[in-house]
Amino acid sequence: MAAILDYLGYSIAGYTALTVFFYMLAYVLPKAAFVARALASYFSLIASSVFGVGSSIILSLIGYGGMSQWAVGRSFKLFMKLSTGISFSIEDPKNYLNTVRPAVFIGNHQTELDVLMLGSIFPKWCSVTAKSSLKNVPFLGWFMWLSGSIFIDRKNTKDARQAMSGAATEIRDKKQSVYMFPEGTRSYSKEPELLPFKKGAFHLAVQAQVPIIPVVVANYSHILSVKDFVFRAGDVPCKVLDPISTKGLTSADVDELTRSTRELMLKELIALTERARGQKITSAPRTVSHTNGVIKASGSDMRVAA
Repeated sequence: MAAILDYLGYSIAGYTALTVFFYMLAYVLPKAAFVARALASYFSLIASSVFGVGSSIILSLIGYGGMSQWAVGRSFKLFMKLSTGISFSIEDPKNYLNTVRPAVFIGNHQTELDVLMLGSIFPKWCSVTAKSSLKNVPFLGWFMWLSGSIFIDRKNTKDARQAMSGAATEIRDKKQSVYMFPEGTRSYSKEPELLPFKKGAFHLAVQAQVPIIPVVVANYSHILSVKDFVFRAGDVPCKVLDPISTKGLTSADVDELTRSTRELMLKELIALTERARGQKITSAPRTVSHTNGVIKASGSDMRVAA
């Protein structure tokens, strides 16, 4: 045991020294800051996941397992603020995060940094959906399983439907909210855009008859751009929008619900990004195509006004 602890101690010390080295190197080579913050982020994620495993066990034993992801999210927020200088400012003027339960929270998905956004905004008694392969990832996967995450096998349509059905039941019976990214994948966009929305989150909300609460995060490519090796300290604004009721809606209403929610979020995304950058953003005319009433355009021809 002593040998294991020694090895762990040396590993942490070495990792820390390497991270500090790249931070110092950034004064000479600015792109070294990308490596430094990437190393700091991975360490923060691992540390939070280890904390999450322990907290999930303890909280589950005392009947508060549904708060595990909130607890680990706040720990990650703290680790990242201290190690990278990156934070998300939450605008929730009507306190929906703490007063509306259960609900299906949805948000735009930009990069891996959205994990920190979740850590900053994640409400109590809420869980996430995740691809099933994450279940086998040490620490992170263990934490997600213990804290009640809903795993979906994207390659197996039947299992995905069953997982959604189970999620709707858990939402209703346990008053447990769910956070989902309807774009389905990260956009890595440099401008305020949204990929086409998948309808799973909306079907889930309608099936559970709970409100949808959109959460919009300003485009933060000026803080993190993987393609350009940019990773800077900074603060990103995000806003919690008014709940959208699904009472009385059926699966026949999902297409229109998806389309209108996406349009609402896109408008707010542009406004938040303008505020974050201090620049006016205009959109050129664009062709919009529809499939089953769901918008497919992402607004990719938007540009920053001079």
